[in-house]
Amino acid sequence: MRRLPIPDEVTGNEIDPSVRQELMSLPKTLADDVARNLVMVARLLDEDAEQAYAYSRVALRLASRVAAVREAAGFASYASERYAEALAEFRATRRMTGTVDLWPVMADCERGLGRPERALEMAGAPEVHKLDKAGQVEMRLVAAGARQDMGQAEAAVVTLQSSELASHAVHPWTARLRYAYADALLAVGREQEARDWFAKAAEADHNGTTDASDRLAQLDGVEFVDAFDGSDAEDESEAKAAGSGDRFADADEADDTGTADDAVTDEDDEEDEDDRAPEAEAEAVTGDDGHDSDDGHDDGDKGDDADDEAPAAPAAEPADPTGDDDLTDEAEPSSFLDSPFRAPAHGSDRD
Repeated sequence: MRRLPIPDEVTGNEIDPSVRQELMSLPKTLADDVARNLVMVARLLDEDAEQAYAYSRVALRLASRVAAVREAAGFASYASERYAEALAEFRATRRMTGTVDLWPVMADCERGLGRPERALEMAGAPEVHKLDKAGQVEMRLVAAGARQDMGQAEAAVVTLQSSELASHAVHPWTARLRYAYADALLAVGREQEARDWFAKAAEADHNGTTDASDRLAQLDGVEFVDAFDGSDAEDESEAKAAGSGDRFADADEADDTGTADDAVTDEDDEEDEDDRAPEAEAEAVTGDDGHDSDDGHDDGDKGDDADDEAPAAPAAEPADPTGDDDLTDEAEPSSFLDSPFRAPAHGSDRD
């Protein structure tokens, strides 16, 4: 079996204690090997999905009868958009554990396979009522995405309207829910409302889960310029080099014409001096102000900055059908990841 390199500092003890407990059914050396591969899967899942998938296949070959290994293989397949493999692994995990925690991500795999109707069926299944609050929000996001896949943009907006969306409390899923709602509003042409909800999503997104800030800037017409763009420096260097070349050419021309000037008689020199005297007096009177044309640029730039910093308009919030503005999550099921649900590879905004 081909093994992949694992850094020496990865011991396998980094995994969740519940996963370590599952691995105790294996011989110690094998358990440690599997644990180290699972740590690599978790580390690489968001940075390099293909490499995470490769480590998950190693762990799967070593311990395919451990539920945590099947779950890890499912998430690695999901992140690398191998939705058929991911669905098979999640189903195997569910059979082995009896848990419904993976129901939303299984439904999203159906979307990835081009079966949004099946995802909607799963959204209405009894298993959804057994999910904790985070799982129910995730299921709502998947259902809204399925509606968009089917061209039902208005229905997607309605699907996302809920007490969780209206709540002022901030949970790990709040930014993604608000972002999905803003995106759905934008899809139906409600741009001002979408702007307000992108602003709310950015407010709740403390970990950079979404690109709400960028979307907000786009709606406001803000363009970002790279201050370290090397092309500008190159252009400036070329301009300076060209200017230096011109100066050298001018100097050469002056040297060529200087010899002819030496042949002028003293009488001509005196006449030239008499001719230049009135011109110098005229220049002294009129002056030359032609070099101040760039003074107005700074004021224009300050005006642009002031426009960019205009405060966002207050956003209207959907009605809270339950009146519950402070929701709390139930205990999250154990997983080799920090959360039972990753943000879907395409989420509710898969177009």
